[in-house]
Amino acid sequence: MLFQVFVYLCAAVIAVPVAKRLGLGSVLGYLIAGIVIGPVFHIVGSETEQLQHFAEFGVVMMLFLVGLELKPQLLWQMRARLLGLGGLQVLATAGSIAAVGMLFVPHWQSALAAGLLLALSSTAIVLQTLSEKGLMRTDGGRAGFAVLLFQDIAVIPMLALIPLLAVPEIAHLVPHLGGAAEVVAHGAAAGDVAAGAAAGQVPNLSHDMSAVDGLPGWAYALVVLCAVAAVVLGGHFLSRPLFRFIAASNLRESFTAVALLLVVGIALLMTLVDLSPALGTFLAGVVLADSEFRHELESDIEPFKGLLLGLFFITVGAGIDFGVLFGELATVLGLTLGVMAIKGALLFGLGRLFRLRAADHWLFALSLAQAGEFGFVLLAFSTQNAVIPPELAKLLSLVIALSMLLTPVLFIGYDRLVLPRLRGDGEQPADSIDEQGTVIIAGAGRFGQVVNRLLMAAGVRTVVLEHDAGIIERMRRVGIRSYFGDASRPDLLHAAGIDEAAAVVVAIDDRGRAVGLVEYLRRELPDLCILARAFDVDHLYLLRTAGADVALREVFDASLELGAATLTALGRHPFEVEKLKRAFRKHDLETLDELYELWDHNVEFAKNRALLERVRARTAAELTLTARDRTLLHDRTERGWTPPPKGYSEELEE
Repeated sequence: MLFQVFVYLCAAVIAVPVAKRLGLGSVLGYLIAGIVIGPVFHIVGSETEQLQHFAEFGVVMMLFLVGLELKPQLLWQMRARLLGLGGLQVLATAGSIAAVGMLFVPHWQSALAAGLLLALSSTAIVLQTLSEKGLMRTDGGRAGFAVLLFQDIAVIPMLALIPLLAVPEIAHLVPHLGGAAEVVAHGAAAGDVAAGAAAGQVPNLSHDMSAVDGLPGWAYALVVLCAVAAVVLGGHFLSRPLFRFIAASNLRESFTAVALLLVVGIALLMTLVDLSPALGTFLAGVVLADSEFRHELESDIEPFKGLLLGLFFITVGAGIDFGVLFGELATVLGLTLGVMAIKGALLFGLGRLFRLRAADHWLFALSLAQAGEFGFVLLAFSTQNAVIPPELAKLLSLVIALSMLLTPVLFIGYDRLVLPRLRGDGEQPADSIDEQGTVIIAGAGRFGQVVNRLLMAAGVRTVVLEHDAGIIERMRRVGIRSYFGDASRPDLLHAAGIDEAAAVVVAIDDRGRAVGLVEYLRRELPDLCILARAFDVDHLYLLRTAGADVALREVFDASLELGAATLTALGRHPFEVEKLKRAFRKHDLETLDELYELWDHNVEFAKNRALLERVRARTAAELTLTARDRTLLHDRTERGWTPPPKGYSEELEE
């Protein structure tokens, strides 16, 4: 066992950094690593399937973390896409694939089951890649997440429906079924189970562990409602006292254990009532999204999620049967590309129907075009219930795995082919803003990015607005939240929460738009703190006049620091350099205040005689900054710089 663990870890450590360096993404790196240690070199083998079931718990953890990022209000806002977009995608995809499948398979039941399992997409690959590329907060990313969430819900009725599709002619191909008569009886029993809540019994969808097996429909519904209520009420009322009690122990491993206990316990509860563990933990995450312990939970669960998801992707790659693949290469490739083409076309059309903008409906279509990990579950379930013959199941298993393997390639195509072309076609519509922050930063160029990084490091929530799509894309790739749009538009500012914000940082590259934005903000929100970046002194005075509380020149501090570094390099003592720098800064601020009284925007600098006279006087005064006695510059707050000069104490006593 230790050898297998060593092999899997080595494969991940080697393949993933190489794939990232080549721009392929971590998911494709894991898949390639699995292919290398499995089908290529046969280092691992029989344990792959068991490990895959264990590693799928990474999907459960991932949905818990996704839930932590979604407040209940935001989830309610997603209801139209969750039900409308998600429902249409599953029905349209399943119906289309089933219709095509009926042309090639003898039984319509097999075609329908294949359509259902291929309608699902990979929650693990899509959410991991969207998060890695910073695309989760785009409109296309949110639409994709809504569809994935609906698909997870749809798995439950699919599992109930599949036994009803049992085909007697396939019975002799399934080892555990005795023959056609047993299949008919099995299918009839399943039909009785699913017939209705009043007369039927609840299907045992989790054969290994279920607390509701055999309950009447009304009792099952009551148990499910109680389980969901326990998750919601427990998360809201009991989690905070528990977390405070654990936090008081000051033992980080205790908090980690509680975080894992929470996720595992909710997953177990959902399994006991025959619901998806992933949906249960997602609901718990949404409930805890407003908790003050949210960030601690994220930091504790994230490493386990990453390791388990990586292991899952490796097992997918290792489980590909290259013997069947090369024996039926044309068929497998044709089926894979056909399924992805059908799904992609339908998703593209649905994106247009729900009015996603160009870049987003391309992202939506390409990201969900693959089959998913739940397809393996439904495929095995369909084979066991004599719905899909074993030979077809082998082909479909390869189609699912190969489509998952091709998904990172589609994301690369989106980054390198689709986005550059769309950016070249013209201005794109503004993003829809779904969050609010304490500080709104207008402009995410080099200046705005540094401001944003400092505020984020201090734990301040920010909303960044930028009109350059290229900058937005680069920031999202490194995981920094930002939104495309013109920050001078009032509707975007209100969507970003300008009425509740404590401050606004104006770092727009356009001088005129920056001044206009400051004027608008001061007029509409007199009490708002406005801080602005100025290009030069004239622009600084314009921003002051417009109403900025603080206006700073973009190059002044960098120039001052470089000048100080030059003096140090020339051999000046750091104490002397620091004192001179402070004195120079103070002198410059005083000069700016004096000149502002004489500044006239309608008169050029060179023609404003009074201002020029004051500039010459202040410039001459700069030359005398170091002429004062060094002891006069030394105060007790700066004793750490250097020992005081000889006789310093005597001079103080006098």
